[in-house]
Amino acid sequence: MIDVEIQNETTQSHERLKFSVVPRIGEGVRLQDQSGFWASYDILDLWYQKAEYGDVWVPYLHVRKTAGEQELAGSGHGSQEHGSVQGEVVPFTI
Repeated sequence: MIDVEIQNETTQSHERLKFSVVPRIGEGVRLQDQSGFWASYDILDLWYQKAEYGDVWVPYLHVRKTAGEQELAGSGHGSQEHGSVQGEVVPFTI
């Protein structure tokens, strides 16, 4: 598993998630938002920074909620799953 730092432009927040692969720019991920609902996010940027420990490079993702998800969030048609915040790679292009 790879620790990936997620910087969320929509909520102006950041968090660290574990992925089995690092998604690419233009792909999408499903993330659980602050209200507990899952939503699609577009990957805007990907870069690597050297970690404070050892010779390790940490991937960073800059994401923004996919167009159309804003309207769904207010309609109550989203699905809620319980548990910890997790990322799921969903391949699609912008």
